[in-house]
Amino acid sequence: MHHKTPLSPALVLSLCQAAGTAFAHSTPAPAASPAKKELVAKLLKLQQPGIEALARNLTEQPAAQLLNQASLFLQARVPADKREAVAKEIGNDVQAYTKDAVPLVRDRAIKLAPTTAGKVLEERLSEDELKQVVAMLESPVYAKYMQLSGDMQKALVEKLVAETRPTIDPKLKNLEASIGKRLNAAAGQPPAAAPGK
Repeated sequence: MHHKTPLSPALVLSLCQAAGTAFAHSTPAPAASPAKKELVAKLLKLQQPGIEALARNLTEQPAAQLLNQASLFLQARVPADKREAVAKEIGNDVQAYTKDAVPLVRDRAIKLAPTTAGKVLEERLSEDELKQVVAMLESPVYAKYMQLSGDMQKALVEKLVAETRPTIDPKLKNLEASIGKRLNAAAGQPPAAAPGK
């Protein structure tokens, strides 16, 4: 049974960056053998969930940035009684964008993988090394390890947040106040009164 193990977005990105470097600075490599091409195709199939995650992240990141900017604008410039309705409309716009854009980018990423990341694998790994990587990714132990990554990350994040919140929260509040003052000043509005005044 094959285990589809997600490739971390950082690893996919580094493979794609390596592909660009390899194409820019290398002479054409000899054609890969059919066996090697088959191993690369198998490896990319095993890594498809990671490629799809990378595509989703690349597509959603600009929308998230726009959403953050809109949120700041809403707080600074939109009357309080209209904020909720406008925020809901913006949220619907973001969902529509995501629903439309993510499948396009995901499908294109899957189609590009063989000629980008796959090309790097063909050029940089031997057939024996490819066999070892495939065997590792198909290993039940590796699959179990990858399943634990969510639990490991959750445990670390919970402890990290608990231990740093008392120090970070005041800094975030100061940053929020500073951004609010700058936005209000730029909009020609008087500074908001401090809480409790």
